[in-house]
Amino acid sequence: MDVSIVLILLFAGALLSFLSGDKWASKTALLTSVVALGASWLVLCKHNAKEVVGVSYLWSQKPNIHVALSGDGLSLAMLMLTTALLPLIILSTFGRNIQNAKSFYSLIMFMGFAMAGTFLALDGFVYYIFWELALIPIYFIALLWGSGEHKDRQRAVVKFFIYTFAGSLFMLAAFAYLYTKAGSFMWTDLAKLDLSKTEQIWIFLAFFAAYAIKIPLIPFHTWQAAVYEKAPTAGTMLLSGIMLKMGLYSILRWQLPIAPLAAKSFMVIFIWFGLAGVLYGSVVALRQKNLKKLLAYSSLAHVGLIAAGAYTLNKDGLSGAVLQMISHGFAIVGLFLAADIIIDRLQTREISEMGGIRSQAPKFTSMFMIMVLASVALPTTFNFVGEFTVLYSLFFKKVWFAIIGGLTIILGAYYMLKMFQNVMLGETNKKPFRDVSWSEGLTFSIIIAVTFFFGLYPKPINDLIAPSIHQIMFLIHSGPRLL
Repeated sequence: MDVSIVLILLFAGALLSFLSGDKWASKTALLTSVVALGASWLVLCKHNAKEVVGVSYLWSQKPNIHVALSGDGLSLAMLMLTTALLPLIILSTFGRNIQNAKSFYSLIMFMGFAMAGTFLALDGFVYYIFWELALIPIYFIALLWGSGEHKDRQRAVVKFFIYTFAGSLFMLAAFAYLYTKAGSFMWTDLAKLDLSKTEQIWIFLAFFAAYAIKIPLIPFHTWQAAVYEKAPTAGTMLLSGIMLKMGLYSILRWQLPIAPLAAKSFMVIFIWFGLAGVLYGSVVALRQKNLKKLLAYSSLAHVGLIAAGAYTLNKDGLSGAVLQMISHGFAIVGLFLAADIIIDRLQTREISEMGGIRSQAPKFTSMFMIMVLASVALPTTFNFVGEFTVLYSLFFKKVWFAIIGGLTIILGAYYMLKMFQNVMLGETNKKPFRDVSWSEGLTFSIIIAVTFFFGLYPKPINDLIAPSIHQIMFLIHSGPRLL
């Protein structure tokens, strides 16, 4: 079994979800996503057994394009994140009244297919196709199933589409230039190019334009809060839990190995880009009165810290960035699920109109509290492992980097606990609030189990990604070499 099987299953899930009709679409999507997760696990087991799980087929001779899919530890870690979160996101929608469900779940599965392809592709042209394909389903998910006035929703989604598509064109131009140098789009060929420092700077900046918008980093973040708020919760989960990781992953996979001289030259500047997101996201989250927007800016702060860790160009920074990508994916999906439950029950997004939920829903309160503590990196949680490793890497670059990066924990603890107090405690809300359903409880339970398991025992992920991190470090610090 190789990684292409997982993509085939996700694509088949998209087709079957549409063909099964509105009544069975959610169940079909859940079943096929679980099967895709199982296939990912089998691929991972083969990888751990030192068996080849990647594939490469010639697609076109002129231009030279290969359908090449990576089976290394970094790609498989992101594949597991995608296929693990996909069934949880689908399960979280059970019990909701979704119009035209067959199209909705088909788009979710197709988006999972495109994102998984982005993480696996080793040919730059194929990678770019998957990168752009992932944009199409989320555009329609947010536009057709989002909340608020259609004009406001359309404005937010179109802005998001234009921003991300425009940034991607810079990346495409960079790949086109690299092809003229290497005669190939293959990562193994591009990473060993002996480019001048000037060439690397332009390539680095072109990639940065695409990745900074997708993540997003300051000041390319202006689309984020509006889209997170207007999109249906499943769409917000896809964006925050998986899609933004495409940009962070791509920094490690494409930007740093291909343009290491530029990365070293701009290292301090781009660490500050990430830390600016930490400061800005945290300060704006402190002032938020809208629950979904608060979580959106909280996410902005956390991904800023991840990007800062990646740009430290040291082993701990890169490893911590990957660990935090995965932990943030689970934590933010759990938080947005909690927000969706509250908004659905109370029919309001305003924190000031909430309160008193604890007395009516003790199970939900406990689960939500655990997700809040995970998001602020409480020791024994998965988020603590990633954030501590990133802060450790920043400390060895400059003490002030670690101090500023640590504000994401300090300020995060303040605004998240304050939010929990205002939303869950206090006087009982006049509106009835039922406790979690079986699907909501199961989703929370799985996320919490993952959070504590890898918070106490992150070794399997560290062992999985270690060879890939070593290879990236070698390319950054040793220059172009035959791979």
